[in-house]
Amino acid sequence: MNVPLQFHPRTADASYASLVQDSAVDPSLYTDPAIFDAEMDRIFYRTWVWVAHVSEIPKAGDFKRAMVGRQPVIVVRDRTEQIRVLENRCRHRGATVCEKTKGNATGFTCPYHSWSYALDGKLRGLPYADGYEDVIEKSDLPLKGLRVGVYAGMVFASYNEQIEPLEDFLGNARHWMDLFMKQGAGYPVKTQGEHQFSFKGNWKIQLENTTDGYHFPVVHKTFLQSVDAETSEMLSFMTDEQSITRSLGNGHSVMVMVPEHVDLDADDGSEPLQERFRHIIDALSKDMPPEQVRRIVRALHGAGFNLNLFPNVAMSMSFFRVLQPVAVDQTAIRHIALGMDGGPEIANRERLRIHEHFQGPFGFGSPDDAEAWERVQSGAHAGRATPILVNRGLNREWQDSNGDKVSHSTDETGMREAYAMWKRMMSND
Repeated sequence: MNVPLQFHPRTADASYASLVQDSAVDPSLYTDPAIFDAEMDRIFYRTWVWVAHVSEIPKAGDFKRAMVGRQPVIVVRDRTEQIRVLENRCRHRGATVCEKTKGNATGFTCPYHSWSYALDGKLRGLPYADGYEDVIEKSDLPLKGLRVGVYAGMVFASYNEQIEPLEDFLGNARHWMDLFMKQGAGYPVKTQGEHQFSFKGNWKIQLENTTDGYHFPVVHKTFLQSVDAETSEMLSFMTDEQSITRSLGNGHSVMVMVPEHVDLDADDGSEPLQERFRHIIDALSKDMPPEQVRRIVRALHGAGFNLNLFPNVAMSMSFFRVLQPVAVDQTAIRHIALGMDGGPEIANRERLRIHEHFQGPFGFGSPDDAEAWERVQSGAHAGRATPILVNRGLNREWQDSNGDKVSHSTDETGMREAYAMWKRMMSND
């Protein structure tokens, strides 16, 4: 007989480990500001956090603003084209030195007292320097730099100088990152615009969502009714035995929704191309061989899976979803559309239209998701001692030979993996 789980309101001396069980988590993980603050210190400032894709900063001087936890940073290519991640904070009085979202620059200058920094963060000039003679050395006051790692074009940064190599942290997720990038159909993948919004809820509610196949036919029923029959059939994975979720270690997980599109290079030619793309097929066929046309068109929906990389980015079919924790009950989201760098414009435009249909502000996906996330946040306050369940599929979860835990795509294997990592990092004092 299963005994119902029950948590008790957290006290100051309660350990974080006690808040996470294999099949449930305490609702205070969504609502306690002290836990949120601890998460910033113990997770976001200790691990690898996604900050950019290489296509956003292709040449020397290119930069973009980003966040690591609640810390503003600048991702920039210096004059040698090395990618750096610098704190967006003047070493003098703490003002931000960059307010543009992205661009190209020769350096960064504080607007308060005009301290100026090179692209590599070195302090290169300050006005009325005679007041600092024998007081400071410029070489002692560069913009603080973070550790930087790049894999499959994804740029990560960390405040932790002793952190494990990025490839070790990604572990089994690297295989899926490589597969995801095949949607470039022979071209490099690039970012091509994004939709930004925020919701009134905890960041972990969104983290759970990316590999939650259970909600898809319920929350996104209207979306499925809005698309053509071929697309709806392609996304009907609820009863497909090949549609699975895998835990990948270190909080990462993947949910396969379209098994035949997991490896877009594996094509036996039997899958018919969707008629909705006939205008693209006809246009591309004028200048391209049939096999290249087929490769591009099959990849228009992206890869056949959602890959969740703990703690803040998902590589979700045909876009990046980036979460930014703002407060215990507020999270900012960026949905970044992807295209082919150098690929045919007609296909890139179609990828944007597909993105807008689901992810855009008037789309059929994001608004419904955000409504559900906010309801979870509200409900978490209603039952302080009632657990949040993450136990779906425990009865049919199995372990693969490489160590991955595997279950159906509608099961909560991915959530359990994320909370196992949360528990490990929050308990590591």
